[in-house]
Amino acid sequence: MYLKEFEVRWNDIDANRHLANSAYINYMSHTRLSFMLENGFGQVKMVEHAIGPVVFYEHMFYFKEVFPGKPIKVSLQLKGISEDGMYFSFQHNFYDYKGRNIARCEMMGGWIDLNTRKLRALPSELFDNLKKLDHTDDFYTITKEHTRKHGEVPMNLTSV
Repeated sequence: MYLKEFEVRWNDIDANRHLANSAYINYMSHTRLSFMLENGFGQVKMVEHAIGPVVFYEHMFYFKEVFPGKPIKVSLQLKGISEDGMYFSFQHNFYDYKGRNIARCEMMGGWIDLNTRKLRALPSELFDNLKKLDHTDDFYTITKEHTRKHGEVPMNLTSV
């Protein structure tokens, strides 16, 4: 399992003096990008293929509060991926310094072509690198329908 350790900094704390929601999101993003940088997804490759990752959703589940003073670890596992690599789902777990699970997040995203601004398949070289990530026990093959499994669709404002 891929793990990244973080020091809980003063600016990561909210008004309740525990880890702020935004810090969880930042720690997860940093963990994902660290894995990608270590596995061939550096800026040179991203520019070469004119691609970038986009997040569709992140669902957080909090189990215990986190306070400053002790490090935490954030895991990254592959929960699902489409057959062409266009869609991916990651699971993050947060652990305190004793290894206790304090939070979990499931996120889903895709790869966008930075020229056409449309979703696209992941180049095979990068797809192979991503598939090397440790899989969750409930790993699955993502279809387009999975990206809308929560039934959320845009609702535009009407003219006033």
